[in-house]
Amino acid sequence: MTWTGANLAFRLDPEDEITGHASDEHPVKLAINSCTIGGVPGDAHPDLFAVAAWTVVAPWTRRRVTFDRAISADVAQALHDGWGIEAGPVGAEPRPAGSRLAISYSGGADSVAAATIYPNAPFVHFRRVAHPRVPNRWPHYRSDVLAKLAAKTGRELTTVTSDLEFTLAEPRPGYPEHHAVAAGALLLADRLDLGGLGFGYELGSRWLGGGRYLWRYTPDNPMWAPHGRWGRLFAAAGLHIVLPVGGVSEAVTMRLALDSALKEQVRWCLRGTDGPCRNCGKCLYKELIQAAVERRPLNTPITADRPVARKYLKKPPYGGQEMIQYGLARVPGIENTLFGPVLGYFDDLTEESTSWLEYCYPRALEEIPAQWRGEAAAYVEANVGMMTPDEVRRVETWGA
Repeated sequence: MTWTGANLAFRLDPEDEITGHASDEHPVKLAINSCTIGGVPGDAHPDLFAVAAWTVVAPWTRRRVTFDRAISADVAQALHDGWGIEAGPVGAEPRPAGSRLAISYSGGADSVAAATIYPNAPFVHFRRVAHPRVPNRWPHYRSDVLAKLAAKTGRELTTVTSDLEFTLAEPRPGYPEHHAVAAGALLLADRLDLGGLGFGYELGSRWLGGGRYLWRYTPDNPMWAPHGRWGRLFAAAGLHIVLPVGGVSEAVTMRLALDSALKEQVRWCLRGTDGPCRNCGKCLYKELIQAAVERRPLNTPITADRPVARKYLKKPPYGGQEMIQYGLARVPGIENTLFGPVLGYFDDLTEESTSWLEYCYPRALEEIPAQWRGEAAAYVEANVGMMTPDEVRRVETWGA
């Protein structure tokens, strides 16, 4: 595996496979063995180069990985313990953690809510750009719009450009691992004095199994638990994964984002130009949540016969099911919308039965490293509130 400046090239070993699985078990197929990360320095600590590369190649690597520069024993041990991978060469001193926290900023409601908790944290924004050797099969993805909105926030901002998403042939251009969105932030960590990187992953992603792999309480979530393999790997490189909104639902992040100073820059849709496209599956899902938060009727042009609506009209479980239930219990006139038939799949669907989704799960705050925990806890306690023991049990018995 070789870095030439910000260009990464890698070669698979005989035992590796071009079809693998990301950490959430989603199948991914390799398209090409090179990518570039722009807007980053060339003199980052070798552990940062190693972890950034690993976010790209992990799904296809089976036994060993050889980097073009020595890494620390700490990172080598984290790769071995987490993936059973022999990594080397070993010989660098560990990278000491920096003093600052940055936000991996996408501009979506969850990301904006995380940013609101830390109003002085700088932003690192990942922007997809074209790959010189791979055709763009997803031209409707408007990364330029998201980047322009990020620039309007007024926050300290570094935009990283990368074509690493085109290393995927299937299912579509995207991150080989979710953590690849942090590849640029990793390589900037020394320059920005970073010891933590905040992500907008919320209660559903951290504790309730996420959107596409497990629909049950997952305290040992392999992607986002600090004691999980990715959490240990990032920590070994001196850059802790921090989830400021990891204890609250998407209803709460939606409310916090739309009440924040950044509300004009909130954009969860990757297709619209002057606003959300209103026609994609993500727009439908977020519209249900926003309508529930604002206590208003659903406003969408999407009808039940559209392909993007089908997954929400089948029998549960769904990705984000807790928020589907939250929306069904609160949107006025929901029975007369495309979601009407879904009501029959749930018993005891009321505001009271879903009210636990309006508060914070306390264990999530305990996971935040001590130097940033106090600020997050103070904000959440003042603006959200904590779950009662009964509500905590709702989280911890989810999917049981």
